[in-house]
Amino acid sequence: MNHQFIKHILVVSLTVSLAISPITSNACTSFLLRGNDGGFVYGRTMEFGLPLKSQITVIPRNFTVPGVGVDSKPGSGLNWKTKYAVAGMNGLGMPVLVDGMNEKGLVGGLLNAPNTAVYQVVSPADSAKSIASIQMLLYALSNFASVDEVKEGFKKIYVNRSIIPAYHNSSAPVRMTLHDAKGKSIVIEYLKGELVITDNPTGVMTNDPAFRDQLNNIGTYANLTSVEKAPMVINGATFVPPSSGSGLHGLPGDYLSPSRFIRALFLTKSVPTTYSTAQHTNTAWHILGSFDIPPGAISLPASNAYGGGAGGIETTEWTVVADNKNLMYYVKMFETTNVQAFDLKKIDLNAKEIKYYSLDKPQSYIPVN
Repeated sequence: MNHQFIKHILVVSLTVSLAISPITSNACTSFLLRGNDGGFVYGRTMEFGLPLKSQITVIPRNFTVPGVGVDSKPGSGLNWKTKYAVAGMNGLGMPVLVDGMNEKGLVGGLLNAPNTAVYQVVSPADSAKSIASIQMLLYALSNFASVDEVKEGFKKIYVNRSIIPAYHNSSAPVRMTLHDAKGKSIVIEYLKGELVITDNPTGVMTNDPAFRDQLNNIGTYANLTSVEKAPMVINGATFVPPSSGSGLHGLPGDYLSPSRFIRALFLTKSVPTTYSTAQHTNTAWHILGSFDIPPGAISLPASNAYGGGAGGIETTEWTVVADNKNLMYYVKMFETTNVQAFDLKKIDLNAKEIKYYSLDKPQSYIPVN
């Protein structure tokens, strides 16, 4: 797949595919689990109101990627050659990633931030030092091996305000969460036109508001604990909690971003520290089930950009669990309960073109008798 063909795909995708929707959704949730054997497991959901038709997309080493410049045209921005091979989920057929992992175990994704994401003002003279917001994850994963490298690398480039003409002449409003093989985590945002990189001690990320506001909100729930509460005694009378779960009474259960952030935080920090990376791979699916949106739970009016017309609903289109120790990337699509496994150790790191893997598989069951 040559440079001109990539440019053609990007142009068509940006001006046609995104005519119907933005690149990421309103209700994504992500987190990181630490194994007792030096491994880490990343989990995230992707919610959307229209079919993204995502495929696992593999971009090899030494592959030329045309950066989208300030004029919104591929090739007028920072063109780069990939240093590391990357695999992950694309959207709407575009050769960019909204979630993924590279060969060094750096893993993460883009999450929607429509109320806060404002990118840098880049002059035409600096266009060749800039990329579009939808290219942030691909740039990070294909160039860097660690969170510290990403921090330094993003200080040297711009993320411009290039627009998607068919999407209200605006940029894709996203923020980025990243975790490396040593368990370091950061969140990269562009707030009021400035780059903001924040270390993430929680490993959790959702959508708006700004990440610092999400962190400041944690103290509001300082009373929550996974430990069961003792019965209350008043003037000799004992009042017993009605059931187990009393410690987390008050844990928010709705789909708002701040609520999902707190829920993900307490569910992940409650997992036993004795669990191995393999056990965390299974645990991640159970935690992610708390954020799966059943069809119709979030109904979108025709005026909503995610709805795609009257009667639109937002669903969890796919869910990812990634083991960055063993370089395994697992995906569960909305249409089935199948978990599909992709082994990054088996990819051709030095292939000459992008490769796509369809995840459109029928529901399967394991027969018992």
